[in-house]
Amino acid sequence: MSAGGGIAGEIAREIALELDRLEADVVHVGLFDLAGLFRERRLRRQELLETAETAVFANVLPKWDSAESILAPGPYGSETIAYDPASIRPYPFEPRAAALVADYTGPQAEIMPRRVLARQVERARATGYEVLAAFEFEFIILAETAESLRAKGFAGVTPFAADNRCWSGQTAATHAGFVADLETTLRAADIDLYALGVELGPGCFEATLRHGDALRAADDAGFFRMFTKAFCRQRGLTASFMPLLGAGYPGIGGHVSLSLRDPKSGRNLFADRADPHGLSPLARSFLAGLIEMVPEAFPMCAHTVNAYRRLAPGSWAPKTASWAPYNYAAAVRVACETAEMTRLELRLPGSDVNVHLALALMLGAGLDGIARDLPLADAPIASGGPNEIPPGAPRLPADLLEATHRFRASATARRLFGADFVDHFAMLCEAEDAALRRAVSAAEVQRYLEL
Repeated sequence: MSAGGGIAGEIAREIALELDRLEADVVHVGLFDLAGLFRERRLRRQELLETAETAVFANVLPKWDSAESILAPGPYGSETIAYDPASIRPYPFEPRAAALVADYTGPQAEIMPRRVLARQVERARATGYEVLAAFEFEFIILAETAESLRAKGFAGVTPFAADNRCWSGQTAATHAGFVADLETTLRAADIDLYALGVELGPGCFEATLRHGDALRAADDAGFFRMFTKAFCRQRGLTASFMPLLGAGYPGIGGHVSLSLRDPKSGRNLFADRADPHGLSPLARSFLAGLIEMVPEAFPMCAHTVNAYRRLAPGSWAPKTASWAPYNYAAAVRVACETAEMTRLELRLPGSDVNVHLALALMLGAGLDGIARDLPLADAPIASGGPNEIPPGAPRLPADLLEATHRFRASATARRLFGADFVDHFAMLCEAEDAALRRAVSAAEVQRYLEL
């Protein structure tokens, strides 16, 4: 603020206009970290605008793991950030409040997930493409509080809607109030839902977010998980986005859909109704780049040890880098109900996926396929199911450590996403794997103790 009370700087003016529109006096401002969490500070409007041009945030966010153990060397201190006025949205848990996303502008900038995605979006725009994207999440609701989970040692947890069956109308009717209230909360945060309902197994729900601008779609997905977790905790429940909770629970995914559009006409550049699979030559090269790149950069869509539990035999999760129209066992599902709706759906990530990095992987790999005019050599898989491995399709890494070794060694990943990011994220993934290498489950003890 100037001495006369005027707002100094264009960013502050843009923020002020958005806050006026939302009638917001409080702003929850933060950054999405490498675990996908939104780390925030709560500021009054006046204090936010006074420092909008000189804002800082602790630089520790990219230096710790999911357990907040420091892994990267210092110095530790404040680092400059830039607010993104286009990211402002209503904050649904407090009256007259908003949420605002920021990004580092100093030494940490190029390794942060939202910036990694933003670079790929900029590449697409420079090439003449508008990117539309959307996310779909399966998640498990537990009849547990933070206190009850700890009292149980996080074992023997109790599901909410324990009698649920896949797409059950009975469960939908029984818990209609819960679902309707959750949708109201999410819509109050400008998160546009296409569908919200029950899915496979005890406590399992599914939410499909409507497509939109790529960066906004990733922000929507990040806030969707955060706000869903908060909504449940306020009601004595826990929302789990772990890819696999254990025996008796289904593996749950966080799928990413994408299409490229002509920025002037809005025409879907992936669609070609004359093609047997409905795909344009552009889409086929995009798909070829994605199939080629995914096994090399798999940690960008599966960065936790638990994500690989979901890929175990017996699950519906894809086990190979493959594609097919409408086939749920394919890593990339081609959906082309109409020319307007034609899209590619990456089905590999678990529901704990870092949404900004997974979308960056999909977009970066696909754009590289287009730039290289890469032919789609592999035929679509014709089979696939919980225990089927389509013949000839490239196998995915078996665990996080193998995936990280491939990622660190990938020249293509370094070229597309930057060597600094690849080395830093690989270091975090190796540490994540090491943290659980000596963890022994009750199932292991039962299997081996008396042998």
